[in-house]
Amino acid sequence: MKRIEYDVVVVGGGPAGIGAAVAASENGARVALLERSGRLGGMAVQALVGPLMGGVKSRVVENVLKKIGGHVIDFTRLDLQYYDILSSLGVDVWLHSPVISVVREGASVVGVVVGGKGDKFEVAGKVVIDSTGDGDVAYMSGVEYEQGRLSDGLCQPMSIMFTLGGIDPSKRIYCGSEEQARKLMLGGRTWESIVTSAQAAGELPENVGVIRLYDSQRPGMSFVNATQVNGLDGTSHRDLTLAEIDGRKQAFQIVDFLRKTLPGYADAYIEMMPSVIGVRETRRFHGRYCLTCEDLLAGRRFQDAVVFDASFCIDIHNPSGSGQADGRDSAVQGNALNVKPYEIPYDCLVPIGIEGLLLSGRCISATHEAHASLRVMCIAMAIGAGAGAAAATAVRKGILASQVDADELRDYLLP
Repeated sequence: MKRIEYDVVVVGGGPAGIGAAVAASENGARVALLERSGRLGGMAVQALVGPLMGGVKSRVVENVLKKIGGHVIDFTRLDLQYYDILSSLGVDVWLHSPVISVVREGASVVGVVVGGKGDKFEVAGKVVIDSTGDGDVAYMSGVEYEQGRLSDGLCQPMSIMFTLGGIDPSKRIYCGSEEQARKLMLGGRTWESIVTSAQAAGELPENVGVIRLYDSQRPGMSFVNATQVNGLDGTSHRDLTLAEIDGRKQAFQIVDFLRKTLPGYADAYIEMMPSVIGVRETRRFHGRYCLTCEDLLAGRRFQDAVVFDASFCIDIHNPSGSGQADGRDSAVQGNALNVKPYEIPYDCLVPIGIEGLLLSGRCISATHEAHASLRVMCIAMAIGAGAGAAAATAVRKGILASQVDADELRDYLLP
């Protein structure tokens, strides 16, 4: 089998993978990024998930946002913008390159095997970074993990996001959250009451308790985040199939409702439907430290921090019903909890029981509640940057990734 060698192998081309590849390359490593699809960008491109959410103090995130035009993205261009960033740094990008197995030497991951339409080949690396979202490499490596909430294993629902065209620009509305839905007045009623009444009357799918409408770069277009598919597993082929079909059917039902309900939306239509459903939560792997809800609410600081001043609410979309779940107990209907700017320690990126592998993005070691904040894209990119900088440091020093002193990375990671 053909074998190609790199210093650092990043698996996954979403925001966490972009952050990891940028940081590893900027710190002197020869880097390959493997992406299973034909486009970089992860959920933002494949599932039309936007804008890029989350606040964080990160040199890499700050620089990337400047180059792509900020948090409100152009889905048609983002993959090329990411590619240009990576290629300018000398990163070898491999599209259509799904990882089908890992290569191990004893207790260490030393590479991955790529399959596809042609012959299989091995991509070897001194450090492999799992930026797949679902933690596919860590799963293949046998790292222990948890999935969903502790009470019953249910994960946050999946959603088909889509773009809505044909809106009268002068009447386009913005509603980014449940809290805003309770305040937004339309014809003497709140947007929340309009939606929940329609849900109760059967005009909307039963789990659609809020319709979020985000602005786009185009005046007559909005991003719609409203569909909700509960009780299915984002790592199951069969469940993903069912979720895709259900989510797309929900989208058309929602558009019919918007056309007849909102002034200026009578001619609205679905402009872009994603190729895959948006997955919020799957596996969370066991690391040397598990980030908790309490850490976020307290704004905890860590000596080995690699992510700084992360800020996004504990956003748990109800795993077992419509709307929002409580930030402390997702079995209870409630509100997202605001956090204090918090740090994420390197120990959350270092999996237990295996060497040569680092976690990045939403699959790091965290509870169901903490994950609900750190899963968003800008924070995921910052996590990736921490993993990439650590991996390059390990290669340069000739040590294991688990032996890196994260305190040495601060000067690079902070803007």
